[in-house]
Amino acid sequence: MVEDDAGMNDQVPAAIPALAFDRKHVPMLVGGSVVAGHFTVGGARVVIGPAGMVIIAESGDAPAKSGVWSSEEVRLIGPAPAPVTERLMGASWGVDEGSSPIHIAVRVGGEVLYLGTAQVSQAGTSDGVLTDCELRFEAPLSRGLLDRVRPPLPSEHLPGLEWLGNVNRDRASALERFITGWYPTADATESPTSDSTSRLPGGLRQLYLLAKQRPGALGIQNRILPEPDLHTDHLGEMLVFGVENQGGFFWSVLWPLEGSEADPTVWFREFDEEPIAEQEPLSGFLIQFSLFEASMGADYLALSRKLTALQVKQLTKALHLVPLRPFWPWAPTHFYVAPGLVVHVSSEDGEAFDVWAGATHRSALAPLADLPIDWNRFDG
Repeated sequence: MVEDDAGMNDQVPAAIPALAFDRKHVPMLVGGSVVAGHFTVGGARVVIGPAGMVIIAESGDAPAKSGVWSSEEVRLIGPAPAPVTERLMGASWGVDEGSSPIHIAVRVGGEVLYLGTAQVSQAGTSDGVLTDCELRFEAPLSRGLLDRVRPPLPSEHLPGLEWLGNVNRDRASALERFITGWYPTADATESPTSDSTSRLPGGLRQLYLLAKQRPGALGIQNRILPEPDLHTDHLGEMLVFGVENQGGFFWSVLWPLEGSEADPTVWFREFDEEPIAEQEPLSGFLIQFSLFEASMGADYLALSRKLTALQVKQLTKALHLVPLRPFWPWAPTHFYVAPGLVVHVSSEDGEAFDVWAGATHRSALAPLADLPIDWNRFDG
């Protein structure tokens, strides 16, 4: 794909217009007629020379392939061959900083767009092989250029909000529609059952059925225990069904269930502290849990620094509030949604707010893109 051009000027040009980038520029960028190697890493072409590296990715948006991730970030997905690993890992430790630039370009149709230089911000290895690498642009991309190299997804391909109208009419339907819209199907699994299955509340039985083809429905950050792992507390009075990822707290319902409690109270408990009742019974809690986990486990995220109440009002103006009472006693949390987007807003004191947004595709983050928010991370 890239050929050496003898006689080319060895000096790296001060600027390469995006539309003018072609094969003749590559030897100039990596060191004249001397090219150490051509490689393919996660679908991207990597050319290495004594004076630098050029990464040419394909346009598009696939988390499992190398490419532009955001206006500030490029991701290279391994495994990478040894020369690429050595160069990038050296850059990650500052060995080549300032002397061996990394140039980024993207192929769009029949042309290659030059995007500028980037520096390694994070790199991971396994058994000495580069598995993933994040690079930060030295100059962030404009929105127009970003949309060319990473085209947005049409809105009709995003999960809809049909479930939202059923939150306080038919919660079982709302839960099913949200989960089936958010998670792609996986191969069905046969889970063993126990004698307690028929005695479980209907909401848990429904969730386990949905999770057979959509395992993510049981949680990414925290989790609903698989049905065989359900257990009672040490007194045999509470059925523990949900746990925090580090075991710091858990959720349970009274056990055995009373005959009249088809939609039981959910109890939150930290270690040996007194249990606290969640504000929503199990049917509402499972919707809240599902929204929280969907946002936490999303491929595309927007994370802000602490916000004021006014900033939260601006951020959520174009979103739909999920009509449920606050989730999670530690920091009462409300949920706001748009097609393919879940935003949870929490606060311990009602003055400083934490905001976390998760999306099925980066296009769903568009309602947040132009807000005057100081983002820690924005994948849109």
